[in-house]
Amino acid sequence: MLPAQVQATHERQILERPAPAADHRIPYGPEPSQFGDLRIPVGQGPHPVVVVLHGGFWRAQYDLLHIGHLCAALTAAGLATWSLEYRRIGETGGGWPGTLQDVAKGTAHLTEVARQHALDLERVVTIGHSAGGHLALWLAAHGHSAIEAAEATPLGVTIRGAVSLAGVVDLRRAAALGLGNRAAEALLGGTPDAVPERFVAASPREHLPLGVPQVLIHGQNDDIVPIDLARAYFTAASHCGDQVHLHALPATGHFAVIDPLTHAWTVVEAGVRSLLST
Repeated sequence: MLPAQVQATHERQILERPAPAADHRIPYGPEPSQFGDLRIPVGQGPHPVVVVLHGGFWRAQYDLLHIGHLCAALTAAGLATWSLEYRRIGETGGGWPGTLQDVAKGTAHLTEVARQHALDLERVVTIGHSAGGHLALWLAAHGHSAIEAAEATPLGVTIRGAVSLAGVVDLRRAAALGLGNRAAEALLGGTPDAVPERFVAASPREHLPLGVPQVLIHGQNDDIVPIDLARAYFTAASHCGDQVHLHALPATGHFAVIDPLTHAWTVVEAGVRSLLST
């Protein structure tokens, strides 16, 4: 194999490694995919909270288990993690608008979770990988100014900032590139020309400025979600006045950014902490 193929194969190994189990699995709705995995650090608390959104191009065949490594590492570093599952393409209610409604509803459920667990709801940030990066930024946008077209639950907590890891941050551009076997169009039920109002409502790029700090972390060798999406988003967000930082990681592909065993991890953890300290 070529060096890039070797790297990609090595990075994908995280998808096969069993992650440490969550402390609690808590439903936020009646559907099978409406639940969150809660991990709580050692100590009395209250603990800052990281809302975690997994990737997989919003498709049902990918679930939250593989991002459990990231959650466990953040929790070991002293941060509670609330990893959301959500209805995805291929499930009843998945796609538009159910996927967006679920992540909003799951985030809002933190107010109930905090009744039983020592969570600091004044210090909440979102983080997501790939399609989850899209959802992490979308939640920040929805929390700052409600996106009425999605008919999603108000969050009820203030999002201090958002981290996108190899995120699909611009759905129009994702559709133009055909990313993930035309996943953006599958999510929203049509092309940008056919359902323009959905692309406006669902794409973080369309809601700039988000009004909260953002950190974009993206591998320069990512062949699944090209880093050009992050670079263009960074330029647009900066011009709109948002506080946004882009970390373009050399010799890094799509999956290294969610693996605590890789060189990317120090950048990821530092990005999360930077948002909690603002």
